[in-house]
Parts: sequence; structure tokens; C-alpha cells
Amino acid sequence: MNNSPLKNWVPYKLIKTGGQIQCRWLNTYGERFTEPFFAETILRCKGIDSEHAAISSLSDLTMIKEWAPEINSVKPAAFIFHISRCGSTLISQLLAMANQHIVLSEVPFFDDILRLPYQYPNFNQTDTDELLATAIKYYGQKKTGKETRLFIKTDSWHLFFYKQLRQLYPSVPFILIYRRPDEVFSSHKKMSGMQAVPGLIEPQVFGFKPEELVYDLNIHLANVLERYLQQYVEITATDNDCLLLNYNEGPMQMIKKISLFTNTPFSREALHQMEERSHYHSKRPDEPFSEKASGPIPSCLNKAMMLYDGLEKKRMAIH
Repeated sequence: MNNSPLKNWVPYKLIKTGGQIQCRWLNTYGERFTEPFFAETILRCKGIDSEHAAISSLSDLTMIKEWAPEINSVKPAAFIFHISRCGSTLISQLLAMANQHIVLSEVPFFDDILRLPYQYPNFNQTDTDELLATAIKYYGQKKTGKETRLFIKTDSWHLFFYKQLRQLYPSVPFILIYRRPDEVFSSHKKMSGMQAVPGLIEPQVFGFKPEELVYDLNIHLANVLERYLQQYVEITATDNDCLLLNYNEGPMQMIKKISLFTNTPFSREALHQMEERSHYHSKRPDEPFSEKASGPIPSCLNKAMMLYDGLEKKRMAIH
């Protein structure tokens, strides 16, 4: 069991005050993380104790590392990378159905840490390596003592921190989920994610020079998807601990492959429950899932489609 005074507390936000980077802390009250995105978990936990909700728990950033040795945590079982709108949220929801699993879905604090060097030049990769590994320890802390697996679904642009994450976790399985880029493009046209809006994320994260940033939404999104798929091509050329999964395989087929790849057992009953859940929307679990087919493929996606076809050949050859 975890008997640390910091049990159930996680660092959840970085703020700059008086020239110093400080950290806000959140009491999770032993709650399991089951929302589609961790930002929703933060709001739920803040609402548990409304009497003290306005009280800020602040510390210096360095205290994260000083307090970490007291935390009893689960090591990552897998990182789930994705190019967005490709089923990764539903996969994380299915994995979270098992009580022995801790599933972290797009934790804002991890993104804050990874992007620190782009916002504060005095931070470097060595700093963020230590901070991220420590933060993951807090988020993966054991609450009941029965937790056995920690799955981390990254933000889509964390693909470009692949080398950093692989150096930190050299033997942890990496799962790479993707989908036809025209279908991803169509989904973002209906509701844009952060990466689809020029400038919301530092262009250097994607490998763009600031002067190369394109403010045409269609071209920008096509360029981002191209970079995502190119990154997949480069990763799979050298990393044997990666599993390629395509949205078109269906959620249960993906879950079964993840089970084998990460050595994660599921009972027949658990698989049945997942099968039932898989027919509903990942973000709106009470709503049956349905979607319309995308229209003609825009010409700006020509290169992305070529990269996708290459990945498909590789995935099919492996499986």
C-alpha cells in the first residue's frame, strides 16, 4: 500500500509567478481515472471537495523530485501514440475498464513538461527527462495495492518526443495507432483539435520553422498529418518494440493485439464487457457510435496518403 503523506496527490499544472516556475497540486481522493481525457478528471476531482476548491496547493517545481521517493507506483506497461481521431480514446477507455489498470489519457501536466524547453530556454531535455519520469511516478501511484498495469496515452504531437521517451523507457512497448489521413482530416474539419490550428502549439514541435507556419487551415492540417505519418515511418524502421495498429481493424481486434504485445491478460468476461462498450462513442459513452464517410480526398493530402499506404504495407507484412 502507499502510505505516503502525498498519497492521491498529483502535480497537475505549471504556472509562472515572479519569474519562477511553480506547480499546482490536485487531490484525486483515491478516485480511478476513467474519463476519456485527463482534463475531465481534473474537473471532477476539483468538484469533490467544493469547500476547499478555491484553496491553491502550490510548491516550487523542485519539490516534485524531492517528494517522489515516498511514492509507491506502477511502471508504464505501454505508451499509446496516435495521429488523432483514430480510435485511441476508445482503446484507452476499454483498457480502463479493468480495475487493475491505471490509464492516463492525454495528461496536461505531461504536455506542460515536454514543451517547457520551447517556452523557457533555460530548460533542457535533461531537466524535462527527470521531471517527466517523476511526474509519471505520481500519476501511476498505487491506491489500492492491486494495480498492475499503467497505460499512458499521449497527446498526438508527443510523437515528436519519441526519442526522448524511448531513451527514458527503452524496453516499454510503444503502440502506434493511425488511420486514413483523409478520414482524420474530415474529422478535424468538423471539430478542430489543437494541432489543427496554426500556432496553438509551437511550430518547432512539429519540425516547422516559425517562418514556415502556414495559416491556411487545410494546408496546415495536411502538413501536420504528413509529419505524423513520416514520424511513424521513421520509428518503425528502427524500433522493434512498436506495434502498428490501424483504426480500420476495429477496437476489439486492436485490444487483442495490445494484450499479446504487452503481455496483458484479459478474462473472457472482461473481453465481453469491452465488446459491449466498443459499440458506443469514446467521448460520449451513452451514445451509440456512428460516422459518415469522408468525401473526396483533397489534393493537399497526396503525400500523407502515400505515407499511409507505405505504413499499411509494412503493417500487413508484419501481421
